[in-house]
Amino acid sequence: MFNRKEQIKQLKTTSKFNIVVIGGGASGLGIAVDAASRGFKVALFEAHDFAKGTSSRSTKLVHGGVRYLAQGNIKLVIEALRERGLLEKNANHLFKRQTFLIPSYKWWFKYYYGFGLTIYDWLSARLSLGGSRIISAKKASQKIKNLIPKGLNGGVTYLDGQFDDARLALNLAQTAIEQGAVALNHFRVNDILKDYDKKVSGVTVLDTETDEELNINADVVINATGVFANKILKLAGRKKKSLKIVPSQGIHLVLDRSFLEGETALMVPKTSDGRVLFVIPWYNKVVLGTTDTPIDKPSYEPKPLAEEIDFILETATQYFTKAPTRNDIKSVFAGLRPLVAPEGDKSNTKEISRGHKIIHSESGLITIVGGKWTTYREMSEDVVNDAIESHNLKKSSTKTKSLSIHGNISTNEKLGLNGVYRVYGSDAKQLMKFIETDASYKNKLHHNYEYTVGQVIWAARFEMARTVEDVLARRFRLLFLDAQGSIDIAEKVASILQKELNKTGDWKQNQVEKFTTLAKGYLI
Repeated sequence: MFNRKEQIKQLKTTSKFNIVVIGGGASGLGIAVDAASRGFKVALFEAHDFAKGTSSRSTKLVHGGVRYLAQGNIKLVIEALRERGLLEKNANHLFKRQTFLIPSYKWWFKYYYGFGLTIYDWLSARLSLGGSRIISAKKASQKIKNLIPKGLNGGVTYLDGQFDDARLALNLAQTAIEQGAVALNHFRVNDILKDYDKKVSGVTVLDTETDEELNINADVVINATGVFANKILKLAGRKKKSLKIVPSQGIHLVLDRSFLEGETALMVPKTSDGRVLFVIPWYNKVVLGTTDTPIDKPSYEPKPLAEEIDFILETATQYFTKAPTRNDIKSVFAGLRPLVAPEGDKSNTKEISRGHKIIHSESGLITIVGGKWTTYREMSEDVVNDAIESHNLKKSSTKTKSLSIHGNISTNEKLGLNGVYRVYGSDAKQLMKFIETDASYKNKLHHNYEYTVGQVIWAARFEMARTVEDVLARRFRLLFLDAQGSIDIAEKVASILQKELNKTGDWKQNQVEKFTTLAKGYLI
């Protein structure tokens, strides 16, 4: 049951787990699902909320990576395209087939990318979403009506996947629990336990709500904390020089829907400094991103740099008749990629592979770094296979290629769901019935958005939301869509949670202040 009290009860009554996973992002949650579905006893701990870090701050794409194809990284592209197809089958409620346009302003451009995307289609094999097309300037202008017409000689269209990253993370946590795992948010790993041979034997965790500390025994501990992996490696007593993780920051700007006229997304395969830029419709807004900036120190709330914001705005101005400005930005969010640096130059993060890497510590700790959302399932399978081999666990094969993720529904069922209910998938009918039980549950939280009082209560009771941020950033996506709009309703949400979670007035006030400070960082 996706209920915090029940999960804590299960945690306390289990003497030993086969696998403990540290980190509740894409990698950690995927590992928990894979391991639990194989029959292992699994516990996952997330210090904050599921997908609080980079896993809720992606470009919202499930894709093979046209850029990786151009770099010649065929293996990664094939893997990602296969995983894209599996995700559409296993989490159809969150997956959207999105048409992209690469505009051509040079006579050869559309033929060059047209050829490349033909290979992209071919590599997709039977899991292809649809073929790419070279189109005329007239058709390109029909696809995106506010595309600058001067010099436009056509373009290439192709299909890729789009999703809601934080909702998928939540559904993976629910799936892991349904498979028998314990998964807890707001549980911080404070220490690594070791046996007489100085081998990792478990973790010490702190319930950050109650300050209760527990020792959890395990056969295997897996470190899936992304850019923060070195913290856990140090706790485990890594003797070798810590892993060279190069955090790369990517930011995204969110604008009103009017800045992209049409249902087609824009893809710029090579900007002035060699990056890729996407302009994508998402929840009736437009997401522009991303950048690729090396930074020195990881943070849970990375700050967008002024030059990153300017770069995206300047690039967008080269393609749209209506040029966006800083005043048009509804929200700006930043995430960090945990890239593993090769020997030599560490500064050019665009050239560092997005493939994943598994590291073994002398103490027996397993660490997974690198990768991306699209390939989370395959990464998880690799890690669990590795844990079985290296720690002599009972041999079993992965089930996740065909395992339906919580919320999954058929395409026809998805078409029957509208607006904010679509992402709830198979839970939508229950949610709608729940909202009917009390007239006040139907009350909207903000006049510009469809979110209701009932959805906040649902998030607290059935989606393990514990804070205002949990609700407005990840159960809803309002912080990412309209930062000021989320500030406007923070007090309403805090009042509902105060009553639902039986908290004090001081807790409510503290929540409003904390969230408001946080959300102001998403405003320009």
